[in-house]
Amino acid sequence: MDESNVDVVAELTELRKRIFITVGAFLAFLFVSFLFVNDIYHWLVKDISMPLAVLGPSDILWVYVMIATVVAIICVIPVAAYQTWRYVSPALTERERKVTAAYIPLLSLLFVVGILFGYFILFPIVMHFLLSLSEDMFTTFFTTEKYFKFLLHMTLPFGFLFELPVVVMFLTSLGIVTPIRLRQWRKYAYFFLVVISVMITPPDFLSDVLVIIPLIFLYECSILLSSMVFRKREKKLVVEEEISKTTTSITS
Repeated sequence: MDESNVDVVAELTELRKRIFITVGAFLAFLFVSFLFVNDIYHWLVKDISMPLAVLGPSDILWVYVMIATVVAIICVIPVAAYQTWRYVSPALTERERKVTAAYIPLLSLLFVVGILFGYFILFPIVMHFLLSLSEDMFTTFFTTEKYFKFLLHMTLPFGFLFELPVVVMFLTSLGIVTPIRLRQWRKYAYFFLVVISVMITPPDFLSDVLVIIPLIFLYECSILLSSMVFRKREKKLVVEEEISKTTTSITS
């Protein structure tokens, strides 16, 4: 077996190890979530003024699995990020390893912040608006499955969308993205974010605006943070180049 095949096997072995650790952590979090799923369920429905209904035994199991799975995903995000970093870190320089490691806590934090934004701010406003449409016209009746699907659509996407600034900062620190490119892409990014907001919200202007504004704000924050990281990176590269030139001149 030649050296290239040995390297491929070693990389695949390492990748399998990281995947197994991540999946194992997810299953562990899933098991713990199942133990507390009843408490989590009552906490999520504590503000509902009407009882939720199920249309069949399978709906009960679906709700349990959905709640436990979402909680497990939230908990496993930092583990997955760390295992990804451990896998790619041998190919990075010392400076790149330090930079990437610093972003792992931020990824987890912003994911949770996005979930909380969707649950405590967006979801109540949209729910109140939709219920106001049914006054004196319909008898309001929610099934547990429909309610939690709607809750999931109003919260989980924001966990990933709120990670945009950290992803942009990370890519900028590696030289893949620059603030100049982000400004050039602004109109396309705005269009993409508007499409996302329309897809994940009910068809009313208020809900669309409530989603579009924070998404655009996140993009502008990403540009600002990218500019800061870019300037800092350029200064470091200049200093390193000067040090290299000085060392070369002294050696020669």
